[in-house]
Amino acid sequence: MNKRLTVLIAPLALCAAAFIVPPAHAQSEGESIAKGSDCFSCHSVDAKVVGPAFKDVAKKFAGDSSAEATLVDAIDKGHSGTWGNIPMPPHPNLTPAQTKQIVQWILGLK
Repeated sequence: MNKRLTVLIAPLALCAAAFIVPPAHAQSEGESIAKGSDCFSCHSVDAKVVGPAFKDVAKKFAGDSSAEATLVDAIDKGHSGTWGNIPMPPHPNLTPAQTKQIVQWILGLK
């Protein structure tokens, strides 16, 4: 390709790339892990199923500095009482890093 043409096309290509619109919803690693686990058997993002909606969990723990540790522990060991009498079973098959990514995704929901 002609050097002169390359010098003209390269900046145009970079400018065009800056205007590409990202997908409306890029799935986070935490969301991917949750979808690959059994989380969505009892929860959804927007509505109560067996357990609370993930957005409701995010609202309940908004501004709570211990939220991440509390939720990681609840997912890892299981929990009951906060959202009713139906217990959430433990999830020992998730690594600590996976559990933390799920919790960070949940807490980031608005």
